[in-house]
Amino acid sequence: MVPTQYVDTCWKTIEPFLAKAADYTYGRFTVEDIYDSITDYDHHLWVAIDGETIVGAVVTSFVTYPKRKMLCMQFCGGIELRHWKAPMLALLQQFARDTNCDGIEATARRGWAKVFQADGFQSNWVTFELPVEGAQYG
Repeated sequence: MVPTQYVDTCWKTIEPFLAKAADYTYGRFTVEDIYDSITDYDHHLWVAIDGETIVGAVVTSFVTYPKRKMLCMQFCGGIELRHWKAPMLALLQQFARDTNCDGIEATARRGWAKVFQADGFQSNWVTFELPVEGAQYG
């Protein structure tokens, strides 16, 4: 996890990874919004490093429901995911346990179902969206 005061030291490297993730929010977030959520709010930035090279980034936050607390993976991006996914998930699972979470959740495009299925994630629901006529979309 990158302490908030050090986010700027790696931002130029991870910004393209997270910009791609922002594109898939269809106007809900820009990469600048992601940066603000990390530096101004309670979101966590995690980076995957291969040697001295940053190869990925994950942004998480806590979501507290009336009966459960979850660690939410909100954004994920990078290169060579197959090399850093397992250690990142192990780290996130440990963090979730240490912070008394009941699990890890993510809302993502359908392709992520295949990526995370072998790790024990279940696709419990799908989000559908109907734009309102006249609204700016996409």
